[in-house]
Order: sequence, then C-alpha cells, then structure tokens
Amino acid sequence: MEKKVGIIGAGISGLLACKYTLSKGYTPVVFESQGSAGGVWINTFQTTKLQTPKSYFQFSDFPWPSSVKEDTPDHSQVLDYVQSYARHFNLDRHIKFNSRVVGIEFEGAAEEELQAWELWGGNGEPFAPEGKWRITMENTQTLSTKVHPVDFVILCIGRFSDVPNIPVFPPGKGPEVFQGNVIHSMDYSAMDFQTAAQFIKGKRTTIVGNSKSGLDIAMEAATANGVEYPCRMLYKTNRWSLPDFQPWGIPLAYLYFNRFSELLVHKPGEGFLLSLLASILTPVRWVFSRIVESHIKRKLSLDKFGMVPEHSFFKEISSCLITIMPEGFYDCVEKGSIILKKLSTSEFSFCKEGIMVDDESAVLETDQVILATGFKGDEKLKDMFVSPIFKDCIFGSSTASLPLYRQCIHPRIPQLAVIGFSESFSNLFTSEMRCRWVMELLDGTFKLPSIKKMEKDAEKWDKYMKRYSKENYRRSCIAALQIWYCDQLCKDIEINPKRKQGFLAELFQPYAPLDYTPTS
Repeated sequence: MEKKVGIIGAGISGLLACKYTLSKGYTPVVFESQGSAGGVWINTFQTTKLQTPKSYFQFSDFPWPSSVKEDTPDHSQVLDYVQSYARHFNLDRHIKFNSRVVGIEFEGAAEEELQAWELWGGNGEPFAPEGKWRITMENTQTLSTKVHPVDFVILCIGRFSDVPNIPVFPPGKGPEVFQGNVIHSMDYSAMDFQTAAQFIKGKRTTIVGNSKSGLDIAMEAATANGVEYPCRMLYKTNRWSLPDFQPWGIPLAYLYFNRFSELLVHKPGEGFLLSLLASILTPVRWVFSRIVESHIKRKLSLDKFGMVPEHSFFKEISSCLITIMPEGFYDCVEKGSIILKKLSTSEFSFCKEGIMVDDESAVLETDQVILATGFKGDEKLKDMFVSPIFKDCIFGSSTASLPLYRQCIHPRIPQLAVIGFSESFSNLFTSEMRCRWVMELLDGTFKLPSIKKMEKDAEKWDKYMKRYSKENYRRSCIAALQIWYCDQLCKDIEINPKRKQGFLAELFQPYAPLDYTPTS
C-alpha cells in the first residue's frame, strides 16, 4: 500500500528528504511557501558567501561543478548548485510551490493515550494503520486552503527564517518613538539587491548585532556610504570570526574535524576510558584553540580594535557561531566608515533621534536601524503543531536543548521527524546523514529504543551542549562531535562508521561528506 511522506520545506534538508524518500519507494509530497527551491539561499544579501569550504558543503552523490573554483562560493553559486541537485534528481515534480503550511494535526490515538506509551508510536513502528497527519496548506497566491493526509511528516523548516527575534522594549521606548525606519535583517534580505542598495544609500545606518548577517550588512552600508554616512554596529559580545580556514597554514579541519580532535571532548554516552582520555587531553584542546585564536588576532588585528573575545575559539565552534569575516571589514573600521560600539549591558532603547544605551546619557543619532538579532527557530517549530500538547513536547524546557533523539525524533510525537534544526559545521552534510537514517527507520532496518531510553539519550546530549556551548545550548550544535554523532547514525543503519583506510588515516584525516557516499 502506498505510503505518503509529507515534507515541509524545500530547502537543502527538504530536497534531501525528498530524494531519499523516493529511493525507498515512498511517495513524497513537499510543501514550499516560496516559488522555488533553495530555502535560505533564495533571499540573501548581495555579499553573502558560503560559510564553510565547499568540500564540506556538498551532496555525497552530486559534486560541485568544475566551473566553481572558489573555496567559499557566493550566494548565486550556492543557489544554482542546490537547484541543480533538485533538477538532476527530478525533485521539483514532487514539490507544491507557493504552499505555506499553517498547521499539522495528528489523527489516531487520543493525546492522553499517546503520553502513556512506552514505545514510540505505541508499538515502535514508524507507520500505524490508524495514525495519520493532516497537513493544512494555504496557497500564498490564491489564499485558498487544502488539507493533505499523510502517513509520516518530516519537518525541514530550518531555524533561520520566518520568525525573527525582535527585542522587547518598555512602553514608549521601542521603535514606535523613533522617527526613522526599523527593520529586521530578514526584511533586508527579502529586498532585491537594487532596493537594498537604495535603502542604505546616503543614510546613517545602525546595525544591532554582530552575527554573520550583521557583518555583511555593515560592509554593504560602509561600501555604499564611506565615512560620510558611517555605519554603526552595536553588539554585546566579541566573536572569533575567521579570516580563512588555514590558521598558521594548518587546515582547520585537522584541528577540529577528525577523530583525534573528538578524543579531546567529553562525549554523550562515552565510557570510562574515553572520559579519562578526554580529561587527560584537555590541555591539547586548549593548545588547538590558542593556535586558531592567535592566527585570528594576528590577521585581523583584534587587539588594535579591542575586539578580542573573552571566551575560547572552542566555545565558538561548539556553539556553531563560526563566521567568515568579510574581507576588508577592519579596514572600514580603521577608516571610520564602520563604527563599533560594544554594549556594557544588553539593554538599549529608542528615542526620536536614534538609540539610547541604558548606561549612557548621549543619544546615538541615526537615520535607520537594522536588527541583526537572529531568529526564533524553536518558536517556528512549535507553531507548526495544532495540538497544545505537541507544541509543549517539541519546544521542551526553555532550560534545555530540544529533546530530539539522534537530533531527529521526538520520543512522544509519533510518525514525525525533524531534519535540519540541530546545527553542525556543515548543515548539508548532517542533514543528508539524518535523511538516510530516517529512511532506514521507515524501511524497518532498525527499531527505536523505548521512549524512556530515547529521553535519557537526549538528556546526555543536553548535558554535553550545556558543558561546551554554555548559554548557546538551545542552538543544539554538534559541530565539535560531528563524527561521533555520525558514528551513532551509521551503527543504527548498519553501515561501517569507520570510513578511512588505515589506523592513522582514521585517527587524523578529516571527515567530509564524500566519506559517507553510499556504496550502492
């Protein structure tokens, strides 16, 4: 009997989910709110580039074209690569474009019964004869709605779109009292390049936040206006932004993306010997961080600009906060076309002429403000569900990372997987591995453990994330343990997790997407 798999989102994770669903003989139905595939790469800034080397951002069975010579391609090259993948595997015919999902609702066992189950779905199976998901879809052009019943749902909605993180201000101190424009970086990226250029041209622009979006927008404003209309950047934490991927001539992957580097880290579910080894090798991890930090400080002159972070580079990579510093950024700072302003507190407010920092009396006059303050990915995920119980389940506790087994399955939500929420150094790479894992689960290659065991496993990962990501644990970042994580997926789906030839290669050579290319 035909099994329908509803896939929400046609970004990278959604396209991978569609392709692997087809490979197992199931029928995918992909819902995409935009008019084309590509996810976050559809609407970008003009200066946006890939944040990882392209050898790590690569489909295992679809190499980059030889015409792309750059190690970090620009946004148009990335979008063309992703859309070429969709065309190559004829995925577009399974995608319902301009179709925004407004809610998903489970039909089957009563919610009280669901919470009493000891096994996922009641019997540990991915499909149930009486269990269906109803996906309510709205056509963004006609505004008509339609309900699609499916046997399984894969949420591939990402976490960096749609629901912006807007700071909350006291009454009378928010954007409403400011005489200029206040927008989110999401709104800026939605503009075409010409409109965006006109928006910042000849205006004093203030950027709130020093994330990758904030850095890119600041560079675009500085390039357009120079010192005549300088761009001010407000931020609260200095960051380790990489000038390149070769600290002191050593490829970064040899320091952080091989098995040896993961021996330096305490891992979820590790035994006594691995725990002891990680403790003994802690000084080596400190040395690796110092190698990268000294390279960044030297190349970007961080001491000169007072931009040296207080935390280690390892914390940055464990939080998936690594960015590539736009070329010439600090040249603009030195010339005065970018003015850096670190907030001693995270509090600021608006007044008619601009921004007030709480511990200062002077007004920071500006013509417009762009909030590069990120997104609420967990809220976006929560809003997919109609059921209040499932909303609470998927969101989890605000003091813990999202409770997903293998970063994919919520133990108490049946017939559903989440792909692409948890972050890594290469989200494409881990999304492909997760899609393979989910499809083998659907195909019966392995069974999930009990709900309690899955919840305990998720708690171990939460403990790891809090230990190394600190306050950024909600990002669910696995970058520093990408191989350890993939080992678990490989063991579940019964393929050899060791992909190198020889002991030394296995220990020291970096792992990349092509190492996991399916053999059949």
